Amino acid sequence: MARLVLVGLPGTGKTTLARELAERWHIEAVDTDELLVTRTGRSVADLLRQDGEATFRRLEGDALDDAIRGDVVVATGGGIVTLPASRDTLAKATTMWLDCRDEVIVQRVQGGDRPLLGDEPSEAIANLRATRTRWYEEVSRARIESSGTLDDVADQIELAMKRVSW
Repeated sequence: MARLVLVGLPGTGKTTLARELAERWHIEAVDTDELLVTRTGRSVADLLRQDGEATFRRLEGDALDDAIRGDVVVATGGGIVTLPASRDTLAKATTMWLDCRDEVIVQRVQGGDRPLLGDEPSEAIANLRATRTRWYEEVSRARIESSGTLDDVADQIELAMKRVSW
């Protein structure tokens, strides 16, 4: 089972932190979005646009099931919590929710190809937060404020892992 799975809205630092923690712990980082790109030969944006969100979420759930099998740190896509099956998987894993202010997220995602954020990322992020917060809370053992520096946030995660009873 994965040592740690990171969930949260787009732009909260899941991939970057997964890589940092994996390096600290001398294990592998796995990104479910990167697994999908490798498997399909298409970008996440193209998958969403061409196949639709329902198909994308099913493929994402399959990637999650495969990703958590080893001693790894897993970075997930922001919407992985939308499917009940994925939430069940996440709730059984050591999952932490990365979160930060909407303004920070919008700044971080500028210039990226993120179809679900559309032309008004501020509004889209607020809507995603309203929809997904309860699911992030449901599957996570801790909520980590991820606006700080990479080292500070990674330290917070390590501290939370020591405090949370598994």
